[in-house]
Amino acid sequence: MTRSTDLEVAIVGAGPAGIGTAVALEKLDLEYAVLERDCIGASFRQWPDEMRLLTPSFPANAFGVRDLNAVTPDTSPALALDREHPTGDQYADYLEAVADFHDLPIETGVDVERVVHDDDGPFTLETDREPIDAQYVVWAAGQYQYPANGSMPGADRAVHVAEIDSWSTYVDSLSVPSSESSGSEATDDPGEPPTRTAADGAGAETRSSQEPIGDDAIVVGGAESGIDAALELAERGVSVTVLDEEGPWQFRSPDPSEVLSPRTTERLEAALTDGAPIDLVDGIRVQRIESVTDTTTDGSADPTDSYLPGRETEGYAVITTSGDRISSRSPPILATGFDTSLSLVADLFAFENGLPELTERDESTATPGLFLVGPEVAHNGQKFCFIYKFRRRFAIVAETIGERLAVDTDPLAEYREKEMYLEDLECCEPEYCDC
Repeated sequence: MTRSTDLEVAIVGAGPAGIGTAVALEKLDLEYAVLERDCIGASFRQWPDEMRLLTPSFPANAFGVRDLNAVTPDTSPALALDREHPTGDQYADYLEAVADFHDLPIETGVDVERVVHDDDGPFTLETDREPIDAQYVVWAAGQYQYPANGSMPGADRAVHVAEIDSWSTYVDSLSVPSSESSGSEATDDPGEPPTRTAADGAGAETRSSQEPIGDDAIVVGGAESGIDAALELAERGVSVTVLDEEGPWQFRSPDPSEVLSPRTTERLEAALTDGAPIDLVDGIRVQRIESVTDTTTDGSADPTDSYLPGRETEGYAVITTSGDRISSRSPPILATGFDTSLSLVADLFAFENGLPELTERDESTATPGLFLVGPEVAHNGQKFCFIYKFRRRFAIVAETIGERLAVDTDPLAEYREKEMYLEDLECCEPEYCDC
């Protein structure tokens, strides 16, 4: 597309938040562009092949109920994709279709590296190309492209879930022998790792962190991505230990952002009932990850596990803050979440308890004219982290910008009529969010 370097509104990111906000702005008489460093829905295209959206899609628009994964009032991923729980690629296809239908001005391959603003002028978005000036900026860059490891020593010996393209391919690449399927007989061959059976109760109960553990794989983190990883690995015959400080699989809440989603809970319960080789261990805080080496140069057993060049790695050890050592035969899987893309514009936001401070119109309290949309929008300590939550703020941001630029915002009335416009934030309380 051809555009002026000067824009009224620049949207950074072409995921669901960026596309949804762009469709709302498209209804107004504004000059805007969406800037994306990769492609539309890039974060979803990086998901493992087997991963699915947690929230179900259902074509209920005709009954006045919006599809939970829709980013516009008049579309339904369920209808477009014929899927209730789309894959990442499928959902990205939906976002592309929305962008094509509305002919959104999206520029891909533009990496916004920094946003500069002074009180008397426009925002300047410094990119890997030429700078772009805009009167308003909507930050919609998301999180998934920034894997977090908590600066854990030895994290380079592990694999973050964001690095997995396919669990089947990953398991095939492992050099460790995996467990046999549930119900198989244990082998007496001392050269092979013991195989657990359903009769052993593998994965049937939460284990104490005091018990010795030695599985094919360790997953660090027991929230959604950690349990999904464990289920996918176990389905392919890999025995798994999941470590988590809180153990979210034990709790229930009406807010699925605080606990495992119903879909994941159902999958986990079914797997454990079937004797899947999954051990869930709570009360664990991981301190570091080490490589376990086979022998010293004189051939004796080496009790240390510090990596030294020339030594063959026999396995891995996760060391806890209480001094426990938990071993695995393959690199630990980190399901430790993601750092925020807000780190790129952190100087333009104020933060409280790690959350960006926003006005009731989702504008930075520190930098007027800079708006936030997407999973990191938070009010009263509650994150709007699911699509069906944060999409109800798209029209709020578009309306605010439109009013300041003195354009007609009446076309946004559709969002109110179809309940994709959440203005009253009293529903968000610190202990319970009913938005």
